[in-house]
Amino acid sequence: MAMVAIISLLVIISLSILITRIAATALIQTGLSKDAARFQARSAFTGTGFTTNESEHVVNHPVRRKILMILIFLGSAGVISTISSLILSFISLERIGYISIEIVVLMGGLIALLLLVQSKWIDRKLSYLINRALNRYTTLDVRDYYSLLHLSDNYRVSEIKVEQQDWLADKTLNDLQLHDEGILVLGIKRSNGEYIGAPRGETKIYNDDTVTLYGRAALLESLDDRQKGQSGDQKHAEAVLEQEKMWASQ
Repeated sequence: MAMVAIISLLVIISLSILITRIAATALIQTGLSKDAARFQARSAFTGTGFTTNESEHVVNHPVRRKILMILIFLGSAGVISTISSLILSFISLERIGYISIEIVVLMGGLIALLLLVQSKWIDRKLSYLINRALNRYTTLDVRDYYSLLHLSDNYRVSEIKVEQQDWLADKTLNDLQLHDEGILVLGIKRSNGEYIGAPRGETKIYNDDTVTLYGRAALLESLDDRQKGQSGDQKHAEAVLEQEKMWASQ
């Protein structure tokens, strides 16, 4: 009985890992970063750590919402089954003793699962297989935007809230010439909620706007701290020179 309970526990844990990995891969394809997708998948499956701010980005997206609904349903059944197996396993300890073949199997199985989860090789292979299956058998928008934009290679998509003293404030995109620094403006959200996607050069940035940008992480952080005046113009010029050197070396 004890061995059956322990094997059942290991199988349930393995299935839980596989289910959350499949869900995380599917969430990545909807545009979430790898870390965010894994966190959201595990949160939904276990019913923990699901904050309001993060959940808004998920529940407002129809595909992500459907994925998490399935996870929540499977998680509610899976957690109960796991708890039941654990109870059966540890009740049996009184009868079989604390050092036995059952305990060795349980500890060995848990260690093996831990090593498998942490293996980068298995992660790559499993992600590849899941991607192929999702491409073939589902109608998801199968695009890993995290990898597509090379966000792991020192590039990122970032939002900057513009304040009156910022270098960005009260200037058009033509005035700013951010593309010369290697920064792309993806969108601008006005304080009244209006959103301008792929804005053109004559679009002006105002105080209280939220600007969505794509570029190198260090440069975006520097831009967020850049103030109006001569110092801001000087930092812009330095960033342009640095970017020109990078282009020349490529």
